[in-house]
Amino acid sequence: MLHRPNRRPQFFYTTAPLPCPYLAGRTERKIVTELTGPEAEALHDRLSRAGFRRSHNIAYSPVCPGCNACVPIRILAPEFEPNRAQRKLQKINADLAGFEMPARATAEQFQLFQRYQQARHGDGDMAAMGFYDYRAMVEDTPITTGMVEFRDAHDRLLGACLTDWLSDGLSAVYSFYDPAEARRSLGSWAILWLIARARVLGLPFVYLGYWVPESRKMSYKSRFRPSEVLTGGIWRVLEEEMIPAEAPVVPETAG
Repeated sequence: MLHRPNRRPQFFYTTAPLPCPYLAGRTERKIVTELTGPEAEALHDRLSRAGFRRSHNIAYSPVCPGCNACVPIRILAPEFEPNRAQRKLQKINADLAGFEMPARATAEQFQLFQRYQQARHGDGDMAAMGFYDYRAMVEDTPITTGMVEFRDAHDRLLGACLTDWLSDGLSAVYSFYDPAEARRSLGSWAILWLIARARVLGLPFVYLGYWVPESRKMSYKSRFRPSEVLTGGIWRVLEEEMIPAEAPVVPETAG
């Protein structure tokens, strides 16, 4: 008789209600579970395919009462074709190179992170983060994670993207960039870089987290096509009619 070792049961918890960070007047709740132990990597893989995201050693998914505005979205990397604006962006940023670094916080990164937060999210909680908070965000990970740094020809750090490596793709956890380089659209450039890297690695997807069609700051995620959205427990190709006609085109932001 084969002996199967007992596995620790996986517990899921629901958070207390908080104000929604994307849609005014709505309430946010999440279902969360801890990623720990030798099964953390495999569990994170499965949960990512089910629409969960990672923060530190926690995987979470929104379970907001009466609301399903947050839609998991992932890009089909092998089939991706840049549109006209994205091809222009590739030319503008031809002088940039991406470097895959360990998930280790540096003072240089933190200075850039602070400038980004003050310029783009000055009234948010992350703007008050100190270095040790930032280090925890980067280094407190139980899975394969790295920091992709984007540097110009003079070795200036212009952007960075905290990235998880999954068995079926790359997951953009959090990106930030130099607010003085707005013309470069570095948030979108980071996604283009991840798509190219996923193709080199033979990975089918780039996970972007949650697309919120009603949120101005999340509208940019639908501009990377083809992509899939998770609805009704099934990943479906994002069709044009699924995108609100009045959705504004605004600069990208992390989230």
